[in-house]
Amino acid sequence: MSTTAAPPEPAAQWEMIQGTVADIRRETARVIVGQEEIVEQLLTSLLCKGHCLLVGVPGLAKTLLVSTLGRILGLKFQRIQFTPDLMPTDIVGSEILQNSADGSREFQFVPGPVFTNLLLADEINRTPPKTQAALLEAMQEKQVTVNGQTRHLEEPFIVFATQNPIEHEGTYPLPEAQLDRFFFQLNIGYPTMEEEARIIERTTGRSTTHAETLLNAAGVLALQDAVHDVPLPEPVVQEILKLVHATRPDSPHATADVKNYVAYGAGPRASQCLARAARALALLRGRSSASVEEVRAVALPVLRHRVIANYNATGEGITVDQLVSKLIGLGA
Repeated sequence: MSTTAAPPEPAAQWEMIQGTVADIRRETARVIVGQEEIVEQLLTSLLCKGHCLLVGVPGLAKTLLVSTLGRILGLKFQRIQFTPDLMPTDIVGSEILQNSADGSREFQFVPGPVFTNLLLADEINRTPPKTQAALLEAMQEKQVTVNGQTRHLEEPFIVFATQNPIEHEGTYPLPEAQLDRFFFQLNIGYPTMEEEARIIERTTGRSTTHAETLLNAAGVLALQDAVHDVPLPEPVVQEILKLVHATRPDSPHATADVKNYVAYGAGPRASQCLARAARALALLRGRSSASVEEVRAVALPVLRHRVIANYNATGEGITVDQLVSKLIGLGA
């Protein structure tokens, strides 16, 4: 007579989750020097099943960071180098005419690299809008449609895209509708001198460090599911609503700076993302419930690509990051 093991008690399950999170952080740090905040935000996005746009100049280990995370989590990983001649079929796949054993010919679907768990879309703004749009259905609906037939993507499915902010010639900026599909926009800066010295030491010698695999797709899905159990108190919900409404120029909660420098504020999707991100970050930090501190920690990556500055801001050199940071400092 077979017996089924009882599920772990909530306290034991919480302790197990925290141990897993600590192991992931430690294993990532073996390969990636510094960038602790970026790693935390990437994990937050992944736990929320959210896609992430990484913006930074070349050479900041954006690709290495994503591939290392995929290895640690045991996820199927694919990378697409976006170029001006990339076609939609290069992403989603296509049907090709094949000869069968009996001599007949039939079309067979050959899946593209989008059929994976973790997709790195490298330099996504270097390909034309038609090809960029091939990712929209996959990112939003977790499915692709080729020749009228819809095929579902395997969960988990996350897109991490990179973008070079200093290269404008031959690039196609992402439209606002597609930017809104990204859960976070993370701006990656230069390392400190101490961090860069460690990078030189790790990468120019004979020995190299490789990350170990700690999880698999099922384990990642379990972590994503655990996010829903983190409480979101009503005062935190109200803080989220006040912050998002403060970004809208026509809202009574808008500040003078927002009225003067913002053309369009963040929509309801921003509120949803802030709530999910606050829960996930609380889980990563080992806290029993989400707080206002978590909301403010994720406000910039959630809002910076959803708030559109106007010509006044452009003329005076005022950035969206500055506006949102001021709202966070004022408590919205």
